[in-house]
Amino acid sequence: MEQKIIEIIAEYQDKDVSEYTANQSFIEMGLDSLDLAELIMQMEDALGVEVDISPKYNTPAKLAQYIQSKQ
Repeated sequence: MEQKIIEIIAEYQDKDVSEYTANQSFIEMGLDSLDLAELIMQMEDALGVEVDISPKYNTPAKLAQYIQSKQ
């Protein structure tokens, strides 16, 4: 799940997945709140699950844990 989230972010930013880690914050990845809103919609489509936007889930690892808990 973490890897899929990183792949979605890398594609969105037109970068290589190797530039990101699962514990890197979305801010460190250069994402702002508008980017995150767009990415959440893409993740919902790609992963087939509704995702709540919350500051608690500020890394791919934390977001992946949250998504997995909803499945």
